[in-house]
Formats: sequence, C-alpha cells, structure tokens
Amino acid sequence: QVQLVESGGGLVQAGGSLRLSCAASGRTFSTYAMGWFRQAPGKEREFVAAISWSSGSTSYANSVKGRFTISRDNAKNTVYLQMNSLQPEDTAVYYCAVGGWRIVRNTDPDYWGQGTQVTVSS
Repeated sequence: QVQLVESGGGLVQAGGSLRLSCAASGRTFSTYAMGWFRQAPGKEREFVAAISWSSGSTSYANSVKGRFTISRDNAKNTVYLQMNSLQPEDTAVYYCAVGGWRIVRNTDPDYWGQGTQVTVSS
C-alpha cells in the first residue's frame, strides 16, 4: 500500500520560510516524478512544483518561481519543498504527489498525500 506522508506545514508571517517534506513508501518509485500541488480556500487545486527521478529536471508554477525550490532524496524516497519569501496568497493545503511527468501540466498524479496546511499571515 502506497503512502505519502507530508510534514512541515504551519503558520508563518509574510516574508518567512517553511520547508515541506514528503516521505513515500509502499513501492519502488524509480522513474516517477515527485511534486507538490496546493489548494487554497474556494479555489481549484493547482500544480506548484515537480522534480524528475534523476533530479535532472524541475518545473515550477510561475507564481512560485524564484521563491520555492524542490529537491528529492531517492535513498529516502523523500521530496522536499523549500518555500521562501512566503506571501499570504501562498496560504493553502499543500499536497505531495507522485506520478508521471505529466503532473507538471496540472494533471492528476498516481498517488496523493493527505495534505499539510500552510498559512501565511500578513
């Protein structure tokens, strides 16, 4: 049974930083991309960032480019999202995702995490 367990969410002031982690288990994730989506209140879920299995390729939503950095540790089956210069509009539930590279087109991944809340106060 595949499990994606996120951690690292919380409350931060505007301009602050948070680091999200997502540990995957239950199968071999070689060749899978790992990434993050988010859903703000009253809005649709949207793609945030993704990284390829080899970490050779990354993709970011325009709204987070230059502020967020995605990385992964394949030995630990873990993906990270370093979020800097956070703004109130970044407030959302952040979901870990594992799937094909198609997730960068905002399509559903093969596996979802349960989500972690990120709240940025002004």
